[in-house]
Amino acid sequence: MTVKPVPDGYHSITPYLIVDGAKAAIDFYKTVFSATERLRLPGPHDRIGHAELQIGDSIIMLADEHPEMDMHGPQKFGGSPVSVLVYVPDVDAVIAKAVTAGGSIVRPAADQFYGDRSGMIKDPFGHRWHISTHIEDVSPAEIERRMAKMKDA
Repeated sequence: MTVKPVPDGYHSITPYLIVDGAKAAIDFYKTVFSATERLRLPGPHDRIGHAELQIGDSIIMLADEHPEMDMHGPQKFGGSPVSVLVYVPDVDAVIAKAVTAGGSIVRPAADQFYGDRSGMIKDPFGHRWHISTHIEDVSPAEIERRMAKMKDA
């Protein structure tokens, strides 16, 4: 029997977040992104060794920090240069939920030249999330035109 190199239900790239407080992070992602928990495996010392959440049609994986394995969340390093983009039906409502649940606004939602309304939040665990709703189909040529116009302004 042949096994698929990417299992059904997964994509070739899947974000894997390390957080200080995975149980609370799971609750935050359920509240803000309507995530569904697919899997939770316990780790030592009442930590989560591995969890999988589904947000829309995508999976994210996460685990608690495990310093003994050199696995630390972004707060250990003063932040992270990596962010996760998630498309949602109503960016403004999701950003409001994120703030109510303990996140903070990094960049408020605004209409973007490339056809999305988007903003950025930082969750209570130090991860940054670009939150977007696609509002307009824009051709690559029009994106370039709009970008050039912004430079001239």
